[in-house]
Amino acid sequence: MTFAMLAASAPLAGVVPAAIGPVPVDFILFALTLLGVAVFHHRTFTVAATGLTVILLWKFLVSGFSEGAGVHGFALHVGSVWVVIANLFLLLLGFSVLSRHFELSNAPEELPALLPDDWVGGVALLLMVFVLSSFLDNIAAALIGGVVAKHVYHNKVHIGFLAALVAASNAGGSGSVVGDTTTTMMWIDGVSPLNVLHAYIAALVALIIVAVPASLVQQKHQPIQKRATAGLSIDWFRVLVVVIILLTAIAANVTANVEFPALLDKIPVIGIGVWIAIIATALIRRPDWAIVPASLKGTLFLLCLVSAASLMPVESLPHASWQTAMGLGFVSAVFDNIPLTELALEQGGYDWGVLAYAVGFGGSMIWFGSSAGVAVSNIFEEAKSVWDWVSKGWFVILAYVIGFFVLLTIMGWHPPPPHH
Repeated sequence: MTFAMLAASAPLAGVVPAAIGPVPVDFILFALTLLGVAVFHHRTFTVAATGLTVILLWKFLVSGFSEGAGVHGFALHVGSVWVVIANLFLLLLGFSVLSRHFELSNAPEELPALLPDDWVGGVALLLMVFVLSSFLDNIAAALIGGVVAKHVYHNKVHIGFLAALVAASNAGGSGSVVGDTTTTMMWIDGVSPLNVLHAYIAALVALIIVAVPASLVQQKHQPIQKRATAGLSIDWFRVLVVVIILLTAIAANVTANVEFPALLDKIPVIGIGVWIAIIATALIRRPDWAIVPASLKGTLFLLCLVSAASLMPVESLPHASWQTAMGLGFVSAVFDNIPLTELALEQGGYDWGVLAYAVGFGGSMIWFGSSAGVAVSNIFEEAKSVWDWVSKGWFVILAYVIGFFVLLTIMGWHPPPPHH
């Protein structure tokens, strides 16, 4: 995946953003939006859309955009972020269609024959999501894991296990340049894939810490299905469709980054590739298009938050250090990690493996902190409660901190030479 810069590169010439004390009003409006999402979790899209509208009005009428004032500044801003928005839109809806193909194939109903029939089965499922996310997009890995969990736990999935599932997908993508948006951004910018690989040290530690308590609480909440559902046969053509769509996404990602990097800031290459595969494979098996409107509201919710985050007057980060990287992980739980990563790449001086783990796994701490969390919440509406996510998935926060310090202890903080 490729994404243009979301954060502002320079403040408006001669314009000082209005502030209350040291805090710009823009940030206060964004914080109120996030608070509204947390409190009114049954109206998340309405809150996010309202917050974005208020922020845009503030930009138009008072503070202006970082690219300029009025309509002209807005147009320039849209031009800088539309690829991000389009890619997220196409991928979230596309992978929803893919997950429905997988569900209709009956393959999830056969997995109890392969998974252990106690709490270890939950650990195995989370490990599967972790591995899938290392070479797939983490949204796809989380959705596949969510569909499997829905079936093997008879649609009674504990919120703590859902938090662990999202954490597993984000952990799996954190050390791979094709597994997560932020690591792909690093690859596009010129960071060597080897310089993010050590993120897996922290990611594996975090996975273990998350997987055991999450699987135990899930087994107590609803035991795993002990045997495959009798009388069902796998629709291998739908499985083939799933494989084709996933391979197309991987091929589009790798090919675009290696062969046509100039296209990455101009066209939502990965999203388009996924939808070409969906439409082409409709000749094999017709998609269940009913899933699209069902997923649309959750998709638009995420896009509202990403758009609002892109409007924040963030021009720089604190001095590059392991403390800053760790702090960015916590910020990523509420603030989109794409502009944070872009700013870090511009600033330089980071250990990219440490940063990749921080901004990747850190988004797992709250359900809307990552696109994988939003995708899973489209399947399980009950996940849209910040309090339940944090209180029942507390081990995700613990895992983030322990994983971070284990990585720092083993590898230290070693920023590579500038890659530009």
